[in-house]
Amino acid sequence: MSSRKALLAVPLLFLAATALSAPAAIVEGTDYRSIATPQPTSTPGRIEVIEFFSYACPHCNEFYPLISAWAAKLPHDVAFKRVPVGFGRPQWVALARAYYALTASGDLERLDGALFHALHEEQKPLFDAASLSEWVGQNGGHPDRFSAAYTSFGVNNQTVQGDHMVETYGIEAVPRLAIDGRYIALGNSFTAMLDNADALIAKVRAENKAAHPH
Repeated sequence: MSSRKALLAVPLLFLAATALSAPAAIVEGTDYRSIATPQPTSTPGRIEVIEFFSYACPHCNEFYPLISAWAAKLPHDVAFKRVPVGFGRPQWVALARAYYALTASGDLERLDGALFHALHEEQKPLFDAASLSEWVGQNGGHPDRFSAAYTSFGVNNQTVQGDHMVETYGIEAVPRLAIDGRYIALGNSFTAMLDNADALIAKVRAENKAAHPH
């Protein structure tokens, strides 16, 4: 190869390598959708990611270990939250209340994954305050605290707020990931959804930087 051809080949090879390494742009309507009316977030200065889920949902059960591992590695400028959905189904509403009651009783970290397992692997009918409270006690939690929280004004208010967010965010199915009140990550697999969520976090970060360059 002549020296001239060799010099031309270097930038061409560089461009080819760059094209291979550059992430593909995400496509609206396929990889994500915009939220019709952007929603306020509760984490000022950080990019908020919300997982809408239900303990009763078999897909959320499958997603749980993946989203847990993903959330544990999020950078410091990202805040992760979860919102249980009811969709007007009594059993789902009961489990949405259970999420908030477990949080209030201090048992969520211990029993979060265990509740998924009890419902989907052991097929336990934990859909009311009494059965849930008994199960909490049997699994090392605080049944009295849980029962008091389950029927409390605070948990009732959180459950109502969660239902309202389902409407304002346009959540039609779970699991769903909302990014900073602006976008919903889509995907034809759980891995694709998480990859698209990563891309949307980067998109929001870039948009924030452009809006506030200093």
